[in-house]
Amino acid sequence: MTDIKIADLQSVSGANKLSHSLIYTIEKINSINVDNFDKFFNNLPADPYLDGNYRFRRLSRFQVNGNSLIKLPHKYFFQSQQYNSLLGEVKREYPELDDGIIELDDFRNLILAFVEKSKLNTTEEIKINVHQFRIICDSSNYGEPAPEGIHRDAVDIVGIFSVKRENIQGGETHLYKSKKGNPVLSKILNPGELLVFNDQKFFHFTTAIKPSSKDVGIRDVFVLTFPAWEKVPTKEVE
Repeated sequence: MTDIKIADLQSVSGANKLSHSLIYTIEKINSINVDNFDKFFNNLPADPYLDGNYRFRRLSRFQVNGNSLIKLPHKYFFQSQQYNSLLGEVKREYPELDDGIIELDDFRNLILAFVEKSKLNTTEEIKINVHQFRIICDSSNYGEPAPEGIHRDAVDIVGIFSVKRENIQGGETHLYKSKKGNPVLSKILNPGELLVFNDQKFFHFTTAIKPSSKDVGIRDVFVLTFPAWEKVPTKEVE
């Protein structure tokens, strides 16, 4: 793995008594061949909770034991209104990740890279969500990777791994200390790059994508979150 940028670190507390020392980090993960994921993004089902047929999605939960992955039973996805003003309080059901992608060494390498860069204590139980997204756009419709706007995911750690950018402009990821401030990070994630950040420290957002030509544009990513449930807010979200 080749470091691109690692921000200054400081200690923070996480769920399940795991010690997090992460603020944010961006790295190119050289152990992953993103081309091996391609066919599994081509058959993603449309997100039934959004109009426009521009977002496609699967979701699975995993437990990480050392270098091994255990796929956990299916569970609906839920975020409170305080964290997701668009789809908060909705019990959302998404299809599981394809078994074929879970069996790939590249997929396991992605999960292990996320755990490593999250500074998680691997002697404790680690359960994560893995969201598989495709956003498309064309000349008449832009694609919105984050239709809920600047937000937190109500977890401890978030990872965004870029798989493909094809015929698009935009799709720049921003991190913010507050919703009303300027971004402290603005970065287009290129295929193979993994951004991992502390969700308790940052709000995040990704700008809309538009096509570079008359053809359809595509942005494929995995979003990984720890833990695999929403944290209960202790105060009003900014």
